[in-house]
Amino acid sequence: MTFHRYVALGDSFTEGVGDPDPTRPNGLRGWADRVAEVLAQQTDDFGYANLAIRGRKLGPIVEEQLDAAIALEPDLITIHGGGNDVLRPRVDIDAIAATYDAAIARLVGTGARVVMFTVYDPGSGGIYGPVRGRMAIFNEWVREIADRHGATLVDMWRMRDVEIAAAMDADRMHLNAFGHTHIARAVLEAIGVEHAIAPVELEPLPALARREQWRANAQWTREFLVPWVHRRVTGRSSGDTVSPKHPGFHTLR
Repeated sequence: MTFHRYVALGDSFTEGVGDPDPTRPNGLRGWADRVAEVLAQQTDDFGYANLAIRGRKLGPIVEEQLDAAIALEPDLITIHGGGNDVLRPRVDIDAIAATYDAAIARLVGTGARVVMFTVYDPGSGGIYGPVRGRMAIFNEWVREIADRHGATLVDMWRMRDVEIAAAMDADRMHLNAFGHTHIARAVLEAIGVEHAIAPVELEPLPALARREQWRANAQWTREFLVPWVHRRVTGRSSGDTVSPKHPGFHTLR
């Protein structure tokens, strides 16, 4: 497949949080940039737009990014959303699914190739263990929506070939550079594009002694969990002052 106009929609996952690069807009690279770099090698008229903003829930993604994406007339669209919704104390997953279904119908109706994602499986332990069931239900909706509209699905929930903890950034919420590379490979393979991105080979993280684990958890709580909870309580988002990396088509050289 050869694509000429690629637009990426979503939240921090698509913006590239966890994969820093000070030479790029917002100081981030991410899997979508990696996908665009491969696609740009296949044609002389390639354009890439990335409208994703960290912290966005699915509703704002649809409200703020959908019309802008359709106006660009892309032939490839990736969209990730819902992860921030299922982490909230209260969430109506059926209502989110209805919003997602309508959005995907519009995107597919443009004739573009549309790629969706499930959220990853956090396992039964850790801070995400209590919402694992929500994630699974949301993912079933994503699979159903993808099937209904003929969208391409990258099913992160079923990715068992890498250790999740080793592919996560220090904040335990976002992918690191290795994780973003892994997703880039998965997207390119899902849309049938040849690439030269090497497979990610991650060694399992070393087991920490109880005291070391306690210190690591305490540091993570101070640096990441407390600020995250504070934003939720005060109604703020990490993306309140962030603009899209590429609001219009960017030509990669």
